[in-house]
Amino acid sequence: MKIKYLIAAFCVAVFTFVGCAYAPPSGGQGSNGSQTEGQPPETFPEEQLPTLPDLESPVQPEVPEAPSIPEAPSVPETPGVQPEAPEDPSVPQAPSAPQAPAPEPETQTVKYIKVNASSVNLRSGAGTSYSIKGSAEINTLYAYLGTVDGWYKLRYKNSVVYVSKKYCTIVEMESSPNDEIEEVIEDGTQYLGVKYVYGAVRYHDGKGNKLKGFTDTKFDCSSLMQYIFYTGAGELLNVNTRTQVFQGKTVKKSQIKRGDLLFFTNAQRYNNSGVERVGHVAVYLGDNYILHTASDYAKIEQISQKRWSYFIQAQRII
Repeated sequence: MKIKYLIAAFCVAVFTFVGCAYAPPSGGQGSNGSQTEGQPPETFPEEQLPTLPDLESPVQPEVPEAPSIPEAPSVPETPGVQPEAPEDPSVPQAPSAPQAPAPEPETQTVKYIKVNASSVNLRSGAGTSYSIKGSAEINTLYAYLGTVDGWYKLRYKNSVVYVSKKYCTIVEMESSPNDEIEEVIEDGTQYLGVKYVYGAVRYHDGKGNKLKGFTDTKFDCSSLMQYIFYTGAGELLNVNTRTQVFQGKTVKKSQIKRGDLLFFTNAQRYNNSGVERVGHVAVYLGDNYILHTASDYAKIEQISQKRWSYFIQAQRII
């Protein structure tokens, strides 16, 4: 709008200037072609025409666009784990030493003396000049206490005796990791050779109350088990096999281990039913050996096929 007003104002000024500057000659021409006073000529001399400025807005030269600044290359995201710098090939790497395998835990064993002849004398000292304290049965085991001048030292009837090495060998069994089980079995080995007496007085009544008349010079099978489980581990076993069989946890025959009580029937009770079939108990040592007393004296021996045929069940007390 401002441009239009400027153009109009400029035109008025030009025409006013032209009108003022030009005066027609006096005595104008008539209608036959002469000029009339007071009228401008139809045309102006070309040299008198003013040059009108171009009132349109000048075209501004285009401002050249600034050259685009190239974008900086994008920096790749840093991964969580930085790649390891390549090793310097000039420096040889020492080979890593192989790791030593973890050592296997050592198996703890217990030594026993196995008698390889019949009626081998057990003496009070390491020599034939010492008194005879008893005799050992073939294939029976005794706790090994050491060696003295060609004689083995062992326990027998709650005392220390000696047997010639010529008639014996050493056997080893894997011990239990449970110290109480080992205490029970060790206490049992002290009474090897003690005579069997059916119905021997028990050490306690099954509840820990001591009974009068008890002696460690005679046992039957259940009284021996009751005694050594109490002295070795403080366990209270009942007074006979038919009540002891309900104590502890029953385990499968295939899972029997050292320290379990094994219950058997016998020839007299074989045809009975239920708990009345139970007639014998022993503590298992391992490698098919049991510690028990039956009919003669306390001993460690292998379980015969006949006795296995009498097997009823196993109970784990510890």
